[in-house]
Amino acid sequence: MSNESFPTVGREVHLIARPTGVAEDSDFELVEAAVAEPGPKEVVVRNNWISVDPYMRGRMNDVPSYVPPFRLGEPLEGGAVGTVVASRAEGVPEGTTVLHHLGWREYATVPACHVQPLEVEDSPEEAYLGALGMTGLTAYVGLKKIAPVRSGDVAFISGAAGAVGIVAARAAKALGASRVIGSAGGPEKVALLVDELGYDAAVDYRKGSLSRQLGVAAPDGLAIYFDNVGGDHLRAALANMNDYGRIALCGAISEYNEERLPPGPNLITAIGKRLTLRGYIVTDYDDLREEYLQLARGWLRDGSLPLRETVVTGIENAVGAFLGLLNGANTGKMLVRLEGVEG
Repeated sequence: MSNESFPTVGREVHLIARPTGVAEDSDFELVEAAVAEPGPKEVVVRNNWISVDPYMRGRMNDVPSYVPPFRLGEPLEGGAVGTVVASRAEGVPEGTTVLHHLGWREYATVPACHVQPLEVEDSPEEAYLGALGMTGLTAYVGLKKIAPVRSGDVAFISGAAGAVGIVAARAAKALGASRVIGSAGGPEKVALLVDELGYDAAVDYRKGSLSRQLGVAAPDGLAIYFDNVGGDHLRAALANMNDYGRIALCGAISEYNEERLPPGPNLITAIGKRLTLRGYIVTDYDDLREEYLQLARGWLRDGSLPLRETVVTGIENAVGAFLGLLNGANTGKMLVRLEGVEG
């Protein structure tokens, strides 16, 4: 480790109360904490960008899940990209840009085996929290493995203007879909889907019956539904699916703030239509990461995958960014850029 100094104190966001229903500012606290010096095979990372994601709302509840709940009185966790400012690890020198999962803080002391050095010469570093990261891979896995797209399929993607939805549109086309339909809230986002984000048609979930709108946009029915929203979107998709259609259950953001889960859709439709509905966790498909990265880097280079981001500046505004994300305040990936980072 060099003698270059780094701050001994940094700010971080703690969860101090488990939200009941809609999360509120009072459930969180911004605190100053000591930055631990690195031990053997550890590095200290100055976080440049942190990710806020819908799945984090579930980790705020103390219930069994595929990931442990956040602990009260401790910093939250999540994807982050930063610069190594102190290192006692061979192969990860100071100055290296890395991806890791101790976000929601300005500085993180991390075992070197838990950081991923990044290639940032041709791609912006923050893209590894979105299109080139787990977000993009989630979309690709859903349409490659879970609800596999076949040539000529008509696909519907909910949450279409979000980080996963934008990549899903590009992936669906790459995998052979003939028509991709997205949903968003409000005329501006709906227009954006078609004008800039690669969709062939769009429906506005705030404007009348989703099922009827889908019937107009896909008069011959749907082969694929990529579900980011759940609830009414899933009901509308089921009503418009063709026989043997495939549904990837990726998320249900419309239900994340509910104290009690609302009644689900009537799945008798799935029986008669012989549908396949399958949930998944992207971390089970790490074997597809390199395949996806090669495709995504090419899409970014040729401009066929728009790199859309909503950026909030400052660790003190991370909670507001997260709450805004759950209310649809973002287009594309919601990111928090920490002070002193250009871009």
